[in-house]
Amino acid sequence: MDIKDMARPLDGAGVSAFLRALPARPLLLGLGEARHFVEELGEVRNEIFRHLVEHEGYRSFAIESDCLMGLVVDDYLATGKGALDDVMERGFSHRFGESAANRELVRWMRAYNEEHEEKLRFFGFDGPLEYWAASPRQALTALHALLDGPLPCTLETLDTLLGPDERWSDEAAAMDPARSIGRSEEAQRLRVIADDLVALLETQAPRLSAADRERAELYARTAVGLLRYHHGMADDSPARWSRLSALRDAMMAANLRAVAEHGPALVFSSNLHLQRGRSSMAFGDQVLEWWSAGALTATHLGDRYAFLASALGTAGEDVPAPDTVEGVLSTLPWEHALVDARRLAGAVADAAPRVSRDFAYFPLDPAGLAAIDGVVFLRRAVRLRKVG
Repeated sequence: MDIKDMARPLDGAGVSAFLRALPARPLLLGLGEARHFVEELGEVRNEIFRHLVEHEGYRSFAIESDCLMGLVVDDYLATGKGALDDVMERGFSHRFGESAANRELVRWMRAYNEEHEEKLRFFGFDGPLEYWAASPRQALTALHALLDGPLPCTLETLDTLLGPDERWSDEAAAMDPARSIGRSEEAQRLRVIADDLVALLETQAPRLSAADRERAELYARTAVGLLRYHHGMADDSPARWSRLSALRDAMMAANLRAVAEHGPALVFSSNLHLQRGRSSMAFGDQVLEWWSAGALTATHLGDRYAFLASALGTAGEDVPAPDTVEGVLSTLPWEHALVDARRLAGAVADAAPRVSRDFAYFPLDPAGLAAIDGVVFLRRAVRLRKVG
């Protein structure tokens, strides 16, 4: 079978044809990153999103970035208030605000909103965390402020229980469970208070405006998720990091279900977070396994969730071996291609897994292609920024 028979140049017509071939119109279309900080992939993503907005009715974009920081970007898109430099600095986590492609995306979305009545929305869908996690202060106090009494505690009580934010955001707690305060008496009390606030929100939802209700639900998800994550950080069992990875993706999936209410939306994140299958990753001398945000989201949305994985041929100085999936795809005549993943799975069933010298690159798994809807392939990428 000729590999060209299952691929086509990556352009707007190809994206629309891909969507029409799916069993249902997706509320969420995931576009995965084989590696963070690949500027060429960010530029391709921007082209895809512009086409989806202009020809397929997409109005939302979601990225693997702090969900609370994302509010800064969404407010800027709606109002135009503030400087773009400040928005990029305060509106993204994981250093994603430094990306030229992300900056151009925000600039374009704001320009679109200035000219159109139907506005574009921006969402971060990651939790406020790296390997360590932020204080739940912002989420808890913002949720508290949106609710009416009788409240489970005062703001002063919240402030006392939270204490200095540095106790929560201690980076050393990522590797040393003893440094975490996630199972302290204060943290346990805060988990009960967060649950009470969520229950109160459910009883008061009708009195809130749609915008306030959306934000309150985000704060509620984030507060509960962060407190769960901090509780997990204090775990000293061998399963600690697999559990933390699962908790993070559960937070992502909850945010994605909320984004789907504004769908259709393009979602941009690591392949590991968006794939439908079980994720695994080498971490020191362990292999972590957990259900990804994509797998959890697909459980709820079914065919209304679709996933395009990305793959790179030559990445910097790293060239794929000819017998790997990326090596086979590198024989395509186009710089950027859109590939039918299920047909590809049959053609490369005997392919060897790629071994990359770049620890930040996650190659395509030949055995996992059948669970992917399509592959966005870039034959070469040279503008790679250091990860970490």
